[in-house]
Amino acid sequence: MSQDNRVKMECTECKRMNYFPNKNKKVLKNRLELEKFCKFCKKHTTHKETK
Repeated sequence: MSQDNRVKMECTECKRMNYFPNKNKKVLKNRLELEKFCKFCKKHTTHKETK
């Protein structure tokens, strides 16, 4: 069985869910934190993985 699971990414400024990438939980133990474009803020912001 694959360990790739879908995770939710939340904008740190507007707190909205924007991205739903796949994450290999065997390889990446920590939460993801990426600079992504937020279509609600209309700028690049930090997006963090949520539960």
